[in-house]
Amino acid sequence: MANTPSAKKRIRNTLRKTDINKSRRSRIKTFVRKVEDALESKDAKAAMESLKAAQPEIMRGVTKGIFHKNTASRKISRLSSRIKAISK
Repeated sequence: MANTPSAKKRIRNTLRKTDINKSRRSRIKTFVRKVEDALESKDAKAAMESLKAAQPEIMRGVTKGIFHKNTASRKISRLSSRIKAISK
């Protein structure tokens, strides 16, 4: 267990940041889930609109340190390729 004041402060900061990151990650997952629901219903237009809303959220996760840049790009790319496949 932490004994020094600085270690105790780091624990407090870590707990606060963990809660913030959990909520951000959950928010991003919700946006991605909306895209996937539209994909399952074969609605390309709704899926495209959902992706346009999800894309900034995913990239915001990169700037906040939740995702690596390549991970976010891969997620966006895979979602957009799935939308392209059903729009044909």
